[in-house]
Amino acid sequence: MPDIIYEDNHVLVAVKPPNLLSQADDTGDPDLLSELKEYIRVKYAKPGAVYLGLVHRLDRPVGGLMVFARTSKAAARLSAQLQTHAAGREYLCVCEGEAPDRFTCTDWLLKDRDRNQVSVVPENTPGAQRAVLHGECLRRREGLSLCRIRLETGRSHQIRVQLSHAGWPLWGDARYGNGRPGQQIALWGWRLSFEHPTKKEPLTFERLPAGGIWETFAGAAPF
Repeated sequence: MPDIIYEDNHVLVAVKPPNLLSQADDTGDPDLLSELKEYIRVKYAKPGAVYLGLVHRLDRPVGGLMVFARTSKAAARLSAQLQTHAAGREYLCVCEGEAPDRFTCTDWLLKDRDRNQVSVVPENTPGAQRAVLHGECLRRREGLSLCRIRLETGRSHQIRVQLSHAGWPLWGDARYGNGRPGQQIALWGWRLSFEHPTKKEPLTFERLPAGGIWETFAGAAPF
């Protein structure tokens, strides 16, 4: 049963568990979008195909809040908010080393689609995209830093790549850091805010991560 924290006729907000795909891919593994469509089909006894719009994604190993659109109009309006940064997404992460109190990372990223790998490259590299994020270190402990991250752009693997390039790789990230088998990447989409696509009311949702490396920072803001 999907972990749904808000639902009406236009939007649905759910928590994606780590290691679950946001949407189906060539692996054929389970994905949150399909699970939510099946939930809607059963709950409302809908015949035929169920519409549910995916307006943003989380990397497979990353967990946290996601908003889905239940109508095409809602999908268009939510997508526009994300593109213009009217919608807000904040992440929590645990990174290795001592991150500064406040920081901004500005880089140019290039994705190798065959390898599903993103690299920091010079600005004039063909196909490179500008990536900007802002961070705040909330607590440092045992050689690790608990940080809150706000994205100014939404690039593939952005937080993982940029923090690794800055010298603070995410704990448990085997692709861009020093993660080892059995470790769960410490990146979580904890806060989501947007304007309701039809009611025009501001909505904000929060869900904190639990267990694992996060327990190292129990009692730290915003925990």
